[in-house]
Amino acid sequence: MMSHSAIGSTGTHVVARVDPSAIAHNLEQVRRRLARNGSTPVGPRMWASLKADAYGHGIRHVVPALAGADGLMISRLAEVPVCRDAGWQGPVLVLDGLQDDVEAAQLDQSGLHLVIHRAEQLDWLEARPLHCPPPWVWLRYVGDLGYQGLDYDAYQAAYARCAPWLARGDIAGIGHLQHYAAADTPTGIAAAEARFRSLTDALPGPRSTCNSAAIVCHPAHARSTDWVRPGRLLYGLSPLPDRDGASLGLRPAMSLHARVVAVRELAAGARIGYHGAFGAASAMRIGLVDCGYSDGYPSHPPIGMPILVGGRLARGLGQVTMNSLLVDLSDHPGAETGMPVVLWGAPELPAEQVAAACGGSAPELLTGLTGRVPVIAS
Repeated sequence: MMSHSAIGSTGTHVVARVDPSAIAHNLEQVRRRLARNGSTPVGPRMWASLKADAYGHGIRHVVPALAGADGLMISRLAEVPVCRDAGWQGPVLVLDGLQDDVEAAQLDQSGLHLVIHRAEQLDWLEARPLHCPPPWVWLRYVGDLGYQGLDYDAYQAAYARCAPWLARGDIAGIGHLQHYAAADTPTGIAAAEARFRSLTDALPGPRSTCNSAAIVCHPAHARSTDWVRPGRLLYGLSPLPDRDGASLGLRPAMSLHARVVAVRELAAGARIGYHGAFGAASAMRIGLVDCGYSDGYPSHPPIGMPILVGGRLARGLGQVTMNSLLVDLSDHPGAETGMPVVLWGAPELPAEQVAAACGGSAPELLTGLTGRVPVIAS
């Protein structure tokens, strides 16, 4: 027979907990990694990446922990007020830049830095109301990633167009930006950086090229730049496929929690799940955890996926439904309904391990949580 615990008034016990102190710690670790003299936290300035609602952690939870950053990097202009409401008064880099002429009329805040990917964004910027504070412009070179940005000729044309604006005070500055396609490999930036330097060396203005992978794999180059753009590192995630955040001195900033809501004894040979997908090779004890793919947990994890039950590792049984998943409690004789479960984010269970087992990445895992899951700072 199954025994059941009462479900709370929200209908779920699943919650994602964010640790702001871990984010502050991770930022300091990035500072130290970039220190030019190897001892004091002095180095390039830092855009702290808040893409995808701070990698799923929630901008409002993360901003107070980023007081040591030099600027924030967001995806869309609409996220600027969220940063300001969270207490940030410094510069904000809008990575996607202006999306239309309507947004150009909303440039009424100081400290804005707009990335330019295409010429029409300059058209919208030129037509903005005159009373708006002059923003910075960052020209993005398409580089080897190739998704978006200005090619060689378009970049030169964009700079030639912006230079008179800067001279007149219509914009506050011009920066140069690119994003590497293979910074997580030993030779992944050399060719891309050479092309970028051939384009920008003769142009004044700061440069920003290094994300988390470049900071870890190419620290000497990262130290030589003006601005870096860490994302994964701030949230305790490794940008390298063969390492986790702890090995880089980082702490996980998010953990996903649920509970055991039912326990059952299975006889040898018993089959459970849709179409009897799982068969018990021997008598075993299983638990039902109230987290499923509708919460954002991977829908097809392998059998044996580690799960923490009551602070001890157990193995998942590869059965995930919309609202639940199964875990082997054979080695947990004291497990019972209501027992806490951690699905990722504990030192023994890094998000990188869970994501890799499912064929994905840790940012994909963290940003994939659905609106059913409350995200709280603790």
